[in-house]
Amino acid sequence: MEAPPAPAEREHPLARLARKQDIMKRTQRAVTLITAAIAALAPAAITAAAAASAPAARSTAQAVTAATRVTATIPVGRFPDGVAANARTDTIYVANVNSGTVSVISGRTKTVVGTIRVGRFPVAVAANPRTDTIYVTNEKRRGTVRVISGRTSTVVATIRVGRFPAGVAANPRTDTIYVTNFFSGTVSVISGRTNTVVATIRVGSAPVAVAANPKTNTIYVTNAASKTVSVISGRTNAVVATVRVGFPAAFGVAANPKANTIYVANGDDETVVISGRTNTVAARVRTGGCSLGVATDPKTNTSYVTNACSNTVSVLVSCRGPAASRSAARCRRE
Repeated sequence: MEAPPAPAEREHPLARLARKQDIMKRTQRAVTLITAAIAALAPAAITAAAAASAPAARSTAQAVTAATRVTATIPVGRFPDGVAANARTDTIYVANVNSGTVSVISGRTKTVVGTIRVGRFPVAVAANPRTDTIYVTNEKRRGTVRVISGRTSTVVATIRVGRFPAGVAANPRTDTIYVTNFFSGTVSVISGRTNTVVATIRVGSAPVAVAANPKTNTIYVTNAASKTVSVISGRTNAVVATVRVGFPAAFGVAANPKANTIYVANGDDETVVISGRTNTVAARVRTGGCSLGVATDPKTNTSYVTNACSNTVSVLVSCRGPAASRSAARCRRE
């Protein structure tokens, strides 16, 4: 018999997703609660626009899917969600919601090399490679962001933001951090130099994750209830486009500035690939159950997707040419 849920203010919004993972595996057509504010994300068909995509778009999607393959799976903590990669140190950070920790993974060995305790409900994590600083959101009623030194793996500061901060991203070129506030439908803009909130941006319904492309100074925010991605100009702090990702939702997001490509975890078993040039969906890649968080390492063209229902991380590598014609061992990184 399923245990009764904890009070809403003490339960992580995504915990119910883990409790009902067996339902997701049976139906593959439902997304459970993301927070106490949303009873459920109802099943829905992919939008007509997505279903009626042009043949050229389908061809591109097939090519991108064929050129991406999972090369490793790494066990981490309980209910892994957010993930970030520091390209300069080749280190990956994974927020384990139900463990209250951040797993530190070596990108070279694909193994966990450290664990950092950060407090209750660590959900999202971001890395600034220029300052070797890590940012972790803690989804409490009055949310905070923990600032971690990548050199010492210790918490060095705490920043108060909005209610239920679900996502965080850093733009290393501007030393600016972006935090999504789930209940208010906004994004907090933080100065990495002063560790203070300097602006607030209104986006879609139930913003979850955020990613920054430092090369274009563009910010991407996933809106779970809207099933969309808000595209924000980092120069003006204004929404300039909206991309619909469709069924079942939009959760984790990451940007690869080298390829100008955005990856969105859809909460089920797929990662949606978006072109940063056209702001359109280019492909859908099958990953693990309950795909929630995603990060990219532009130096190696590698993406990392957290699968909450299997407590694993999928490693996706993009290759030159039709990867389907070569073995995984010969699949070269771009």
